[in-house]
Amino acid sequence: MPKVLRIINRFNLGGPTYNAAYLTKYLPEEYETLLIGGDKEDSEDSSQHILDELGIKPLIIPEMRRAIRFGNDYAAYKKIKQIIEEFKPDIVHTHASKAGTLGRMAAFSCKVPAVVHTFHGHVFHSYFSKAKTSVFKRIEKKLAEKSTAIVAISELQKKELGEIHKITSSDKIDVIPLGFDLDRFQTDLDQKRIQFREQYQVSDDEIAIGIIGRLVPIKNHTLFLKALKKVLNSTKRNVRAFIVGDGESKEDIIALTETLGIEYSQSNIEFRKTPLTFTSWIRNIDVVNAGMDIIALSSLNEGTPVSLIEAQACNNPVVSTNVGGIENIVVNGKTGLLSQINDIDGYAQNLLELIENDAKRQEMKQNGWNHVKNSFSYRRLVKDIDSLYKKLLDK
Repeated sequence: MPKVLRIINRFNLGGPTYNAAYLTKYLPEEYETLLIGGDKEDSEDSSQHILDELGIKPLIIPEMRRAIRFGNDYAAYKKIKQIIEEFKPDIVHTHASKAGTLGRMAAFSCKVPAVVHTFHGHVFHSYFSKAKTSVFKRIEKKLAEKSTAIVAISELQKKELGEIHKITSSDKIDVIPLGFDLDRFQTDLDQKRIQFREQYQVSDDEIAIGIIGRLVPIKNHTLFLKALKKVLNSTKRNVRAFIVGDGESKEDIIALTETLGIEYSQSNIEFRKTPLTFTSWIRNIDVVNAGMDIIALSSLNEGTPVSLIEAQACNNPVVSTNVGGIENIVVNGKTGLLSQINDIDGYAQNLLELIENDAKRQEMKQNGWNHVKNSFSYRRLVKDIDSLYKKLLDK
């Protein structure tokens, strides 16, 4: 029985956790899989409920944190190495940057037969200074050189890794898109919509716009807020916006909201019916999506954003910046409208088009589910990874 050690950065809400969990649970029974990872950051919501629902008991390495700290990182490396020596995996598969660095170094040291790394995104632009980015590129190139296989989650990401940033040769990169359990976004939609809209007092004639995810600089909520201000000043339709999530940038985002003169409330503190509501984290994201009419994203960089896949699975049209792998999951003009980074006017115009054009919005709602239901199913993900593993094990 082949043994797979799966290593993830940390157990927070997001695509990497879902995919690591589904692969741990649903790979064919011929595999024995052990899942390990770091804990969530203090500003993030835990994904423990995902693991509990699937009956997965991972090993937590508390020293594996998001920030670079030599003491913690070395301690995490030593623990991973010890786990490898005891578990004796045939494949070590790492997910995202920190796990990819520490996990692969430990796997190389222990001479694991096959070492695979999935880039769920990358930090090669919009995260760090030019000098720091250059250092990270050199590290990733060295790690990729010794890795058995590299997985990109979109064709665009493969191009970025292979041709633009030259992390490794393109023929070493397998494209395997993310996969999720999307069926829950198609069940009891009417009931869930009523539940959300009653809780937040969204009336039938109001258009609800949601932006879902961590409140961190890379998500660029500044663009969303400035575009929202233009929308509120331009439309005669009743609009309600919801920022769903939390994170290190929350106070800065609230300060900008006040500067722009957008009336807001924080429902986790004291709810009031306002044009903009900060909800903090909401676990039943299928209920959130059912209550929305438009899902937005304004990021500077992305891999494959889960929120946009879930939006389309729930028949919601998308307004987003066209970055990273977004153009591989949103069909511009058919399931959503895309604009360039920091194009405030273009982004606001896309929001306005979907707010004011009911027919356009309804057309896109009908296209979303058909677009994502097979392409981003966890069943397809498991099948693709199984095929990759068999190829590596045969070698």
